[in-house]
Amino acid sequence: MIEALQLTKRYGEKTAVDHLDFTVRPGTVTGFLGPNGAGKSTTMRMIIGLDAPTGGTVRVNGRHYARHSAPLQEVGALLEARSIHPGRSAFDHLLAQAHTHGIPRRRVDEVIELAGLQSVARKRAGGFSLGMGQRLGIAAALLGDPATVLLDEPVNGLDPEGVLWIRTLLGGLAAEGRTVFVSSHLMSEMALVAEHLVIVGRGRLLADTTVADLVREAGGSTVQVATADPARLRGVLAGPGVEITGQAGSEQLQVTGLSARAIGAKAAAHGIALSELTARTVSLEQAFMDLTRDAVEYHGTGVESIGRAA
Repeated sequence: MIEALQLTKRYGEKTAVDHLDFTVRPGTVTGFLGPNGAGKSTTMRMIIGLDAPTGGTVRVNGRHYARHSAPLQEVGALLEARSIHPGRSAFDHLLAQAHTHGIPRRRVDEVIELAGLQSVARKRAGGFSLGMGQRLGIAAALLGDPATVLLDEPVNGLDPEGVLWIRTLLGGLAAEGRTVFVSSHLMSEMALVAEHLVIVGRGRLLADTTVADLVREAGGSTVQVATADPARLRGVLAGPGVEITGQAGSEQLQVTGLSARAIGAKAAAHGIALSELTARTVSLEQAFMDLTRDAVEYHGTGVESIGRAA
């Protein structure tokens, strides 16, 4: 478990992390989301003691990271995949870390196989592609068989097979009861693998919620339906938990709380002809963009602006 209480980090006049309160619980994959500059990497660095908080505290399994007698066996982290000696082989890199924590050599062989590095284990890591370097970083994070795993952008540089591998790996780690905390900018991947989300913007907590709740609050699943008799259809569809909106004089209605199948069945039962019946579900990406719109520090220009500038 990871527990942050009023966690704060300032660099001069810049506040990178601003009084964050959140808990990452075991047994589930928790996604750590936010725009660039939101404070995600700084927060992860404070969790594992690479940066000291200006204020507040963060504990892993009840203790500050530095107070664990064997931290690699308590917390496994991937923050920078390229933080390896380029002249060392993958095997030697992992073996050196194992020696510092009393981890047996057989565990090195196990994580090499787990990460699919058998064919390059004796090659120098400096010649690895970004994806292979990422696999080596994940292998190092899992070397101590830790109860808590922190991964910063773990799918960066991975090919489709590698993305599927990390997706399956994360789910498996959570199923074993481990605490899994993963940052990513790929909303499509987070939607597939994460159950809970911690979302930050400009260093502040914006949401601590489930994926399902975030999407539902952003609009969830809406059905657009059109008929020549919208007033009658409203009366047929009205009921507890059902919300119906639409502009006066328009044949189109937006309905939440009923599936497209249920709407079609009710309309047919009352002899109401429909000219449109379209289900639309808000994606995690849309929900995230709506939530963080005012917290984005770096805005790009569109193609039209580029064209005008040229």
